[in-house]
Amino acid sequence: MSRVAKLPVVIPSGVEVMMKDDQIFVKGSGGQLSIANNAQVTVSQDAGVLKFAPANDSREADALTGTLRQLVNNMVVGVSKGFERKLNLVGVGFKAAVNGNKLNLAVGFSHPVEFVLPEGVSAATPTPTEIVLKSADKQVLGQFAAVVRAVRPPEPYKGKGIRYSDEVVTIKETKKK
Repeated sequence: MSRVAKLPVVIPSGVEVMMKDDQIFVKGSGGQLSIANNAQVTVSQDAGVLKFAPANDSREADALTGTLRQLVNNMVVGVSKGFERKLNLVGVGFKAAVNGNKLNLAVGFSHPVEFVLPEGVSAATPTPTEIVLKSADKQVLGQFAAVVRAVRPPEPYKGKGIRYSDEVVTIKETKKK
């Protein structure tokens, strides 16, 4: 069995986990999330702890056990604490603004770029060059952050573009004669 699957998922106070009809529901202060349970993984719940085990001895069951355990752990953390992703806009005149459920970007194009925030994702702009995305669902948050970054990824010569706050952009040396 994978090392990840051996670790139990501790359910904090204020978080409720229910298993019905091949679905796992996690409910907390941050919202409610659900995931489909795989037939190759057995899930047991006792005393505020979820344990995952493969249903058979196949290699695929071992892999799915570790994957499902981590996905459920992300759901538990998401509904209790939430996830956050920060993006920085680097470039002259680059700015972002949030209007209701829309994210407006001015990143050097002749037109503004507008995104509708996915359900469950909230955005804030503490400064015009910084975007803070928050959500309980780690997958939706990461996908939306990647879509926003793809509008203008950092270029390697000046570093202009949209980058994650923890991303390191290596600047190339310009060509010499």
